[in-house]
Amino acid sequence: MNLLLTGFEPFGGQTINSSEQAARALSGAGLPDINMRIAILPVDRERGPAALLCALDAALPDAVVCLGEAARRTAISIERVAINLLDFRIPDNAGRQYVDEPIAPDGPAAYFTTLPARAMLDAARAAGAPAARSLSAGAFLCNQVFYTLMHELSRRGARIPAGFIHIPQLPEQVAGAEAATASMALDTAVRGLAAALSALRAE
Repeated sequence: MNLLLTGFEPFGGQTINSSEQAARALSGAGLPDINMRIAILPVDRERGPAALLCALDAALPDAVVCLGEAARRTAISIERVAINLLDFRIPDNAGRQYVDEPIAPDGPAAYFTTLPARAMLDAARAAGAPAARSLSAGAFLCNQVFYTLMHELSRRGARIPAGFIHIPQLPEQVAGAEAATASMALDTAVRGLAAALSALRAE
């Protein structure tokens, strides 16, 4: 199976992004029967989706999984719905902030993931990683990339498994915070994600 796996560069004043760290670790894990190509996307309304589409063209994948970091999440979260909305709570890395704008003015209100979410969830949990299903990927770059992916695959008529998974921040990202904040060790996240990707391969 040819798999395109994406993560994001750091944003919001952070120097690392857990999704980038996980994507790079998974690319070197040598998962059986998975030929993996990774892309690290800019946290930028224009450049992020454009980089995704370039990676999609280059990889010609059988499946696509986009990873993103979600502060305060306590589990690997398999997202169910991408919504046609930009509503940034903070500026992107280009310093731009968008409120109540559509991602694709001619697009539908939402897309559902085409990943086998329940099988991937069960596999991640069986590997000993906290995992959950999540309804929405929010309205920042994670959701924009998720929506852009599904919109483009729909436009192309490409019926392949595709979707978005959020992972918690790493312990080193929250160390020193004044209030206790959720995190997940990288090896735990990678173990759960590897199991989930193996379940995707089995579909």
